[in-house]
Amino acid sequence: MKRRAFIGTSASASIGLLAGKKGHAMQSDGPNWELRNNINHSACYWCYNSIPLETFLQDLKNLGVKAIDLVGPEDWPLLKKYDIHASMCWGAGLGIEKGWNNPQFHEELIKDYLDVIPKVAEAGYTNLICFSGNRNGMDDETGLKNCVTGLQKIIPTAEKYGVVLQMELLNSKVDHKDYMCDHTAWGVALCQELGSEHFKLLYDIYHMQIMEGDIIRNIEDYHPYIGHYHTGGNPGRHEIDETQELYYPAIMKAILKTGYKGHVAQEFIPSWDDKIAALKQGVTICDV
Repeated sequence: MKRRAFIGTSASASIGLLAGKKGHAMQSDGPNWELRNNINHSACYWCYNSIPLETFLQDLKNLGVKAIDLVGPEDWPLLKKYDIHASMCWGAGLGIEKGWNNPQFHEELIKDYLDVIPKVAEAGYTNLICFSGNRNGMDDETGLKNCVTGLQKIIPTAEKYGVVLQMELLNSKVDHKDYMCDHTAWGVALCQELGSEHFKLLYDIYHMQIMEGDIIRNIEDYHPYIGHYHTGGNPGRHEIDETQELYYPAIMKAILKTGYKGHVAQEFIPSWDDKIAALKQGVTICDV
């Protein structure tokens, strides 16, 4: 299932991992499998939603991954059962295409976010995703001003409850045609206008590789405005190994060098039959 549909509804790894690419579900390696945990690992559930959530949470436990991205309030009780943290919550808003850049959606968005923000805090979580919306002929300066006008209505509540609103940077070339928040500089300008530590950017490495590249330099330059990271292989948005053009160990080291303490979530779409083996490979590559 594509992520658009999901949100609209509620160095290479070892030879053994590569060999498991087309095999049966891989088991954890027990005492021989240990993460460094310099990176706080997470995984976006929509990439694995052919696996029942409860089963996937058990898989995360086996891998030593302590967090999951893009789950809403209806799933939080199950996360509590398995002691898996919701590192990026969703459950508010009108999806990717109808966002804060369009004033006609502000009334509904404000009501929705004011309802969900306290729920995020009550559950013990911090991050709540949001979107700019599509341009639909609107220029970027007007869209930015509209985002500021709308978001200023909910940021005091986010500050009150200790919740961080995270606007995702997405590519408008391949996956999300016409999406406005498609360059880091635009997102940073929005952060600067809002002037709150409770509004950050969700920096999706896959999307920004497509739109602007220069990933490590942009992370170094703009890291104060980045609150969360997603991975993905380009081209194709599949595994982040030698089949694609980004070298994730260097990117992870650059992230750590900024002092970042948040989560990095795997958001590639597994092409392997064994999806959990693919996830383990991705986590291994990023575990610098």
